Amino acid sequence: MQSTVPTGEPSEQPGEGAAGVTGAVDAKDFKVMVIDDSKTIRRTAETLLKKEGFDVVIANDGFEALSLIADHQPDLILLDIMMPRLDGYQTCALIKNHRVFRHTPVVMLSSKDGLFDRARGRVVGSDNYITKPFTRDDLLTVIGQYKDGTG
Repeated sequence: MQSTVPTGEPSEQPGEGAAGVTGAVDAKDFKVMVIDDSKTIRRTAETLLKKEGFDVVIANDGFEALSLIADHQPDLILLDIMMPRLDGYQTCALIKNHRVFRHTPVVMLSSKDGLFDRARGRVVGSDNYITKPFTRDDLLTVIGQYKDGTG
């Protein structure tokens, strides 16, 4: 049984990967940045990913993320859309317009599953989209696509 955000911890043991979905994801030397104004979402994503062996950097909003991206150089960014001050669309556009980080995959996180929201994310350069609440396997499947180069 899978847990979903924000209700709790994953039920699988560490290191199992998303074997039932895409095969185990090798987390070694792969850094994921989680940008979300919800403390619950940040903590849950961080816990799930760290249990799988990923290096995780968290940010509360787009402004904080922009200052951390240069220092930490993540391999993939999970980015909430609805945030105060600088929303996910604006943050994604700034990341994708930066010459050093334009090829860093950005996966938008949203409670909205509409075609308009997905299309707007693509317009600003997002590479993928996950609807909240997400499961452990949702995260690992998307990350696995970029970790193994198929994303």
